[in-house]
Amino acid sequence: MEYDVVVVGGGPSGLSAAIRLKQKAEEAGAEINVCVLEKGSEIGAHILSGAVMDPRAITELFPNWQEMGAPLNVPVTAEKFMMLTEPSSIGVPAKLLPPPMQNHGNYIVSLGNVCRWLGEQAEAAGVEIYPGFAAAEVLYHEDGSVKGVATGDMGIGRDGQPKEGMHTPGIELHAKYTFFAEGCRGSLTKQLMEKFDLQEHCEPQTYGIGIKELWEVPAENHQEGLVVHTAGWPLNRSTYGGSFLYHLEGNQIAVGFVVGLDYQNPYLSPFEEFQRYKTHPDIAHYFKGGKRVAYGARALNEGGLQCVPDLAFPGGALIGCAAGFMNVPKIKGSHNAIKTGMMAAEAAFDALTGAGEGEAPKVLEAYPKAYENSWVYKELYQARNVRPSFAKWGLIGGTLYTGIEQMLFRGNVPWTFKHGHRDHESLKKKSEAKPIDYPKPDGVLTFDRLSSVFISNTNHEEDQPVHLTLKDDSVPVQHNLELYDAPEQRFCPAGVYEIVRDDDGSNPQLQINAQNCVHCKTCDIKDPTQNINWVTPEGGGGPNYPNM
Repeated sequence: MEYDVVVVGGGPSGLSAAIRLKQKAEEAGAEINVCVLEKGSEIGAHILSGAVMDPRAITELFPNWQEMGAPLNVPVTAEKFMMLTEPSSIGVPAKLLPPPMQNHGNYIVSLGNVCRWLGEQAEAAGVEIYPGFAAAEVLYHEDGSVKGVATGDMGIGRDGQPKEGMHTPGIELHAKYTFFAEGCRGSLTKQLMEKFDLQEHCEPQTYGIGIKELWEVPAENHQEGLVVHTAGWPLNRSTYGGSFLYHLEGNQIAVGFVVGLDYQNPYLSPFEEFQRYKTHPDIAHYFKGGKRVAYGARALNEGGLQCVPDLAFPGGALIGCAAGFMNVPKIKGSHNAIKTGMMAAEAAFDALTGAGEGEAPKVLEAYPKAYENSWVYKELYQARNVRPSFAKWGLIGGTLYTGIEQMLFRGNVPWTFKHGHRDHESLKKKSEAKPIDYPKPDGVLTFDRLSSVFISNTNHEEDQPVHLTLKDDSVPVQHNLELYDAPEQRFCPAGVYEIVRDDDGSNPQLQINAQNCVHCKTCDIKDPTQNINWVTPEGGGGPNYPNM
């Protein structure tokens, strides 16, 4: 199948890029063929975010989005920030927060529903969208430039052999340009980073894991438009993280917890920290009499400006969270994802319409130049020192530094901090760390992993190759268990990794429950030796988030 542009990933950046290409084509009276591949069962099925959205980028894409019915229905009407201690909290008035952390003019949204709406606009503009098809392989021309992608075969058994009567070979999609919009830690993006050395001029990315629940609560516990953020307890002062609690329409609350994946204690469990956070007296009252209706998790980029890789390469480009444009103090990335998708689309349109007959596509150098001159770059520049300041000085020092830098200088200081580490290198040995005694879930306010995965609507065909691959099968027991007490049991929020033993406690083995995987990518990031390699499963597998 031949296209002008193939987009891998139906999130905010990929869909916005496709839409912008069609807008430019219509304005110029040109014909541009665009295809979007989405590994989820539908657009939005794999989308998880807080989310409070800055409408700046979607306004550029669709100036009349309100009249068009975009699902930005809940403007922020009030906000709180609390520094939690175990028994109490210290409130910070919103007017004293640094400007990036203030949310006046923003909207509380389901990013999944925003993407579903963007998908409708893309199809109306003539974009071909194929949900349930996972791009499993990057294709290359003889000169090494990207030729397109191939979708994964369907109907392959766990033994790697085609299943009789069920096998459907993958499809090759060729394009003059291929946009990779896979989101944080994309499996193909990771390969492209290595092949084209896209991180030569930047630091390695640093990450967090965000775990989220959606609740329906009694009306008396609900204040539509309220945004609550916290830092501090239950994390210690050296571990970066915090929470969000957003009051949507319809008496729903989105609550979540983020933990920086450079944490040091191998006994720490981001999932249990989230459950413990909900028991704080200043938080628990929101959920009294309520019901949890959805659950999910996703890794997020926290590196900011210092970690943005080279964006363009022969035959393609990285857009959105595949490249890592999240603004950490703002706790937002969807607006930057939309804008970078638009900039890449504009560069590709100009290259396609300006190319001579039979001329090979040029590297989209106009895209990184547009980024460097955009408000996205300015945002990330002003925010660049926030995340590394917490890594340098912990909660108290990082908070004080951020307050001074952001309030007095608006981030425009003459120095730039380095992150200086890779997240998988940060764990201490188990002999150097203190085990954490987490309380058992009560099934009312706090829950276990398996009941949580159940309401993520996660499903994988069990008779297929395990998509959580190990480079060396001996490492989980001989290295991870021996040195770190198998941290994959705790950093995975879905119960995928489990150490099983014989009845007498001997013969420990790693069991991989791949069917539980919610595609958060945490294992691919945090595994101490990078022995776990996440590859895409059959298209349509994974979570089916309703409105996360």
